Amino acid sequence: MPAAPFDYEAPATLADALDLLRERGEDARPLAGGQSLVPLLTLRLARPRLVVDLDRLHELRAVRRTPGALEVGALVRHRALERGEGLLALCPLLQEAAALIGNARVRALGTVGGSVAHADPAAELPAVLRALDGAVVLRSARGERVVDAGDFFVGMLTTALAPGELLTAVRLPLPSPGAGFAVEEFSRRAGDFAVVAAVAVVELDGGAVARARVALAGVGPVPARLDRLEAALRGERLESGAIRRAVAERPLEIDPEGDIHASAEYRRHLAAVLTARALERAAEAAGRAIV
Repeated sequence: MPAAPFDYEAPATLADALDLLRERGEDARPLAGGQSLVPLLTLRLARPRLVVDLDRLHELRAVRRTPGALEVGALVRHRALERGEGLLALCPLLQEAAALIGNARVRALGTVGGSVAHADPAAELPAVLRALDGAVVLRSARGERVVDAGDFFVGMLTTALAPGELLTAVRLPLPSPGAGFAVEEFSRRAGDFAVVAAVAVVELDGGAVARARVALAGVGPVPARLDRLEAALRGERLESGAIRRAVAERPLEIDPEGDIHASAEYRRHLAAVLTARALERAAEAAGRAIV
């Protein structure tokens, strides 16, 4: 099925792009790598009257280190994350997560901003953003605002982006040098969206957990943080089986729904298994072997 007819613009500057988005409002959709929008256009699930191609906006490909954080431009491609190019090497979690995204073609074309703004609940990068307590930078003709990831994702394929706004970057706080990271996911085929994915960050202090963070994809309309489990692990010494006991002893704060890929019960089971695996691997990477 061909896409419904639309106008096309490829502005040369960010200011021009924002003016177009302001003028056309909800009738306009930005195009980054096209891995999310083009299928929606083809299936006529999206019918914008104007597509604004961002490919010429080279400033959105920048990666900057700010005090305590890494700012990744919206047009940075998944392949750059996977390779850990330049400053991206400061956040190894991005490399591990990006390697699980789609296939080589998707990673070569897809962008950080496109994935985060599309907000598929099974996607890896939104969960990474939640696990790292990240934020998104939004720009419009009226100015800039920064929204915490926990407030940005508001529902299935729905975000806090307002008409006329453009996601220009994501900000990822840099954890302590001794932090460990891990992503564990289950998908039916390599490159498919995850049925469930778990993203973990663990920081240790003298062999005990100083801080643990876990975000899950595929268990609800938005990426889920496991606040109660994180609190229970704080101060826990990681003797044999400690993480698995902590996961088994408390229900995870998720309410998954069943679909053609997995029942709600199976998603809940996967979430517990993958959470324990991700936390154990993250703890090992942080310098403490789990027997």
